[in-house]
Amino acid sequence: MELELQYNQIELLFQEVLELLKQLIETPSFSGEEEHTASLIGDFLKAKGISYQRAGNNIWAQNLYFDKTKPTILLNSHHDTVKPNKSYTRDPFKAIEREGKLYGLGSNDAGGALVGLIATFLYFYSNKNLRYNIILSATAEEEISGENGVASILPQLGSLDFAIVGEPTEMQLAIAEKGLLVLDCVAKGTPSHAAHVNTDNAIYNAIEDIERVRTYEFPRVSPWLGKVKMTVTMLNAGRQHNVVPDECRFTIDIRVTDQYTNREVYEMIKKHLKSQVEPRSLRLNSSSISEDHPIVKAGIGLGRKCYGSPTSSDQAVIPFPSIKLGPGLSTRSHSADEYIFLSEIKKGIELYIKILENIIY
Repeated sequence: MELELQYNQIELLFQEVLELLKQLIETPSFSGEEEHTASLIGDFLKAKGISYQRAGNNIWAQNLYFDKTKPTILLNSHHDTVKPNKSYTRDPFKAIEREGKLYGLGSNDAGGALVGLIATFLYFYSNKNLRYNIILSATAEEEISGENGVASILPQLGSLDFAIVGEPTEMQLAIAEKGLLVLDCVAKGTPSHAAHVNTDNAIYNAIEDIERVRTYEFPRVSPWLGKVKMTVTMLNAGRQHNVVPDECRFTIDIRVTDQYTNREVYEMIKKHLKSQVEPRSLRLNSSSISEDHPIVKAGIGLGRKCYGSPTSSDQAVIPFPSIKLGPGLSTRSHSADEYIFLSEIKKGIELYIKILENIIY
């Protein structure tokens, strides 16, 4: 009888958050422009009799019987989206159910995870006997790693022990995630007429440094994320065919593993290159969580597998243990005609609940 009641409760929650997801899809929420979806989420919680707080376009709420003597878990996902690409054949702002799928921009990244975590929060909200507190946060600017997203509200949430970050992982356990470091480099040289001998060509100097980037191997290799990956992605120099330029600019995209901080990688590259090197930001560090952590053990106990994720998320700005976990498939994110299976959302809710129930402190 208890299992039947639990199933009926989950089914009801699934139907309620599915309607919320459809509203979110049909409400544009590009990064930095999420005010209307924030209001939708706030109104949804209010209709449930749940008090919430808002700062900018971030919404958060805590369980009814919050107890400061207990550990606190953060359930976080984002409600901003990228802009739809030109290859869409469907209206990206139209939530369409077809053949067990829900189509629409943000359905997979990260709408399914977001509403799954909201349903999970509702499931536990009024439980008097939780072994831990739960805070739900629906946050902004994840897609641009903006400063007005989850990082901006963490000081207001109090002491947090760990987080579940909702992103499409097929409900497998992403226990490590690569960070992102972008370096803008300037190779200097001596300007001259192209007809004259010049042994200090800025473009050639840049090429030498680019070759150093291409062949450099960081000594420490992550067991989950492998090697640090560096890629030169931009190159710019010169304005006339007959003038050797005085500088050549290039950009390095670096995917940093949990074996290094962004600061460490920046300092190593700066010493390795002759060019001037400046980081755009050092904020988006890699992250990892121990396989012995209670939430990882709980997930493994339910048949979930651990892996290292090459994509970045809000984990990059969360300075305490976190795991990335959610329904959906990462490769559907930012794709044309984005969709998520309805069964993925429902199964995700069930697994979120079971994992939290199985955590042992």
